[in-house]
Amino acid sequence: MHVITVAKEIVLVGRSNVGKSTLFKQLTGKKVRVGRRPGITRKPYKAKFGNVLLVDMPGFGFMKNLSKVAQKRNKESIVEYFENKKEDILLVVQVIDAASFIDIVQRWESRDEIPSELELYEFLSDLGLDVIVAANKMDRIANPEETLDQIVEKLGMLPPWRQWLDRVAPISAKKGEIESLRNILRECL
Repeated sequence: MHVITVAKEIVLVGRSNVGKSTLFKQLTGKKVRVGRRPGITRKPYKAKFGNVLLVDMPGFGFMKNLSKVAQKRNKESIVEYFENKKEDILLVVQVIDAASFIDIVQRWESRDEIPSELELYEFLSDLGLDVIVAANKMDRIANPEETLDQIVEKLGMLPPWRQWLDRVAPISAKKGEIESLRNILRECL
């Protein structure tokens, strides 16, 4: 009798167009489609990453050329993926666009709505998954320390952000500046 073992997964997840696929490409060296318009990745894409699988999830939220119903279905399929695969998931890397994160969160909060990125972070944590926040697009930020302090505060962590170096990685995937995330991943693996 053959026993089939399932490889553990590190899953990249986040809103559309935050740089998940660019980060996936940087980490794995695999060619993946990336673009300026949201919604290029439509289904989970997997590649070997050391002795685990790295999974590039589709973005949630606005996706060009998809109806609101299809976008909602996409978000539901992401939720189902995590619920069904949580035993196989070693780590989740929630990629955020650090340059727009605070503005987006404040816009949602001003409408008395829970921002989808905060909802996702809470959902993943409630499932008992270890979540690393990859604060992408740091090259676009004038005051990184202040911005990162605000980001961790919105995620329910106490600033200063530097006390969370094992859970928050400031990166610029497009420029290949991902060493802080690589360090966290090395520690976890």
